[in-house]
Order: sequence, then C-alpha cells, then structure tokens
Amino acid sequence: PPPKFRAGELLAKVRGRKVGIPVVPIHRAVLTKQQDAVGIPKKIHPHNAKAQRLLAENMRMRAACLFATDCHRGCSVGAAFDSTTVFLRPALKTGNLDILPNAMAQQVSVDPSGKANGVTYIDKVDGSEHRVSGKVVVLAASTGETARLLLNSKSSRFPDGLGNSSGKAGKYITDSVSSRFSGQIPALENLPIHNEDGVVGQQVYVPWWKTREQLEGKLDFPGGFKFVFSSGRDMPSLNTGRGFDWLSDSEGILFGKQLKKDARRYYGSMQGIGAQGAMAANDDCYCELDPELKDQWGIPVLRFHWKYSEDELKQVAHQQEMMAELLSSMGARFNRPPDSDDPLKAVKEGGRTIHEVGGAIMGSSPKDSVCDSWCRVWDAPNVLIADGAAFPGTADKNPTLTIMALAWRTADHLISEMKKGNI
Repeated sequence: PPPKFRAGELLAKVRGRKVGIPVVPIHRAVLTKQQDAVGIPKKIHPHNAKAQRLLAENMRMRAACLFATDCHRGCSVGAAFDSTTVFLRPALKTGNLDILPNAMAQQVSVDPSGKANGVTYIDKVDGSEHRVSGKVVVLAASTGETARLLLNSKSSRFPDGLGNSSGKAGKYITDSVSSRFSGQIPALENLPIHNEDGVVGQQVYVPWWKTREQLEGKLDFPGGFKFVFSSGRDMPSLNTGRGFDWLSDSEGILFGKQLKKDARRYYGSMQGIGAQGAMAANDDCYCELDPELKDQWGIPVLRFHWKYSEDELKQVAHQQEMMAELLSSMGARFNRPPDSDDPLKAVKEGGRTIHEVGGAIMGSSPKDSVCDSWCRVWDAPNVLIADGAAFPGTADKNPTLTIMALAWRTADHLISEMKKGNI
C-alpha cells in the first residue's frame, strides 16, 4: 500500500490552489496559518491520549509565518519545518527517546544466525568503543552513510557487508539532474529600498509541464524536471555584488562609489532559474569502501563513482533551452549563452544538489535489491531503512516529504509486526 498521507498535515499546511497539472500535489513548505491542534492529533494518534497531548502542545508552539527571521538561520517562530522543532521535541517528551551525542556509528552487529542485535559506535570525544543492543536496528543516516554502515558491517555470516548478499549495497545512487541559468532583468533595476531582512529562501515552483509531449514521443529523454527561481533582495552577504561587473559602466575593479551606485541599481534585478530533474539508476553511479582511506576514528570511508547517461544529458540540454527561453521572454540580458550544446558542462556533479538517494534500494527480490517493499533488509529483516537509501531512482520532486512518508509507513509496519510477535 502507498504511504499514508499524514506527513503534510503534521508538518505544514499551505493555502494553495490546485494547478491542474497531474504530476504535482498542492505544495507544502511552511505554515501559513495556525495548525489544527485539536483535530489533527486525534486523527494521527487515535486512542492514544498521551501522544495527542504531546503533539497538540508542540503544534501550538508553532506560529504561522510572518517573515520573522532569516530562514537559513533558523525560524524563531517555528513556522518552517525542521526535525528539531517538529519531531525531536515531542519525541523527547514521551520519555521513550534517548539521544547519544558524539556517537559515530561503526557497524551493525549480528548474532550467529544473522539477526541484528545492536550497533557498535565510537565516542568521538575520547575515541572509546561502545555497543548498544536492540531487537531492531533502524538506519536513517542518509544515503551515503547508511550504505557505508551496511558495507562496514562485515561478519562471518556476511563477509561482504550486511545487506550485500545481492552485491547491490552501495549501488544505484542517484541525484536530481540539475543545471542553472540566469540573467539580468532591466525592468527590475532601481527598485525602491525597503526592509526585506526577514524574506529569504523564497521560491516559486514550476512542476514538469510536458508530460503529454513525452507520452507522444516528442521528447528524446524520459522523466521530467521542475523549475525553481531565485531573485529578490534578501539579506546582503559577502558575494552580493558578484556579477555586477559585467553590467557596470566602469572599467576595472568595481569598488567605492561606483560599487554603491551599481548595487542600488542592480541589486534585486538578477533572476536565476534552477532546473532539477528525474534520474534513472545506472550501473556507473555507486559507492564502495575505499580500500585504504579511513576517517579519524579508523572507519573505512566511501569512494564514489559517477557518470550520467545520455538520457540525463539530453534532459539538461532541454533544461538550458527552456530556461533561456523563459528569461528571454522577461527581457533578460545575459553575460553568456546557455550550455544547451554542452550539457556535460552545465550539469551539476552528482551530490551537488543534495538530493542523493539509493545505495540500499528496495525491490521485489533479494537477488537484485537490498531491502523489500517495507524497507526491511533482506539479509536481516530486523534491520530497516528509513531514509532515501531505499529509493530505486530519483523523481523530479524534492525527496524529503517522500522520505518522511516512507519512514512513517515503515514505522507503522514495524509496530504492527512487533505486536504480532514476528520481530
């Protein structure tokens, strides 16, 4: 069954409207109105008064967004979602969560039958080794680190690493296929100055709009991509003036009065567009343990391999063409042409978009995957994956909400199986 649609209700609620495009739901990002702290807890945690109370208390602590602070520096009113605000606070209040700081997980330990029975870790302060035991081990260390833990979890039962009986641990890593193009919009020059310090991280989202053309065979690549935009006059930083030099009337290094003059004229007139697209897994994108290099705690690190297929490069060429076309329709000026003829130059390296998933992919058979459809590792079903490592590919959407929904679904299944005595 698909993940239950509960994550959006708990984390964020946005007053949006349906846009009539079949591939995207109403976008959810930050709170634009106070959450329903009466109805939602009862819906999410029926017959659990304690959970309802803790969730309601946490929801009442989160205000609707009023542009209070720079989003990148943390939301002072709790409108923006982050795990510290939304998940950890109520979880700690249950009394059922212990957090071990400065603990560097080393490997998952297993008993002679191959069943996981704990995790060994290194104290990052004094370098001492410790072990915690448990009936279940849930890995949510992020794509790379989850794969690294599995590969480092070697034993007589699993000499090539836990979850690697298929040889697929660390394989099929993907990321959003991303490129960027920008221009300067003369119509946005010399905007009146006003206080926009609290406005940052703004985003206009354009979902993939050429599904029909793709189905009709008019495009030469599978999957789609989205557009995100960056502009405005958010809080200045050290590189705010970067790019003014090609617009300025002055020659040489831009500084002093001319820099101030150009900053007033051009600041906020730059419009950037970023494209992020789908990627299918391939055999050339994977990670493995480095045979020599170890981290400061003596744990082998990962070595990554990456190569885009022709499908991704064709997609990037199309991204560049579409971004240039859109910016041109806005009257933009450019300091360079789009890289539609050289997509390998335009595309971001794997991992740069920070949407990497895979490395412990789910599947229907232990012969060609690491975990099953419930994210249980085939080698040891009491080890579960609760991050993006289980994804067999990348969509043209950000993966975070899907990761959380899938983790929620996995947790529900784990609870159900434990109640039945199957774990």
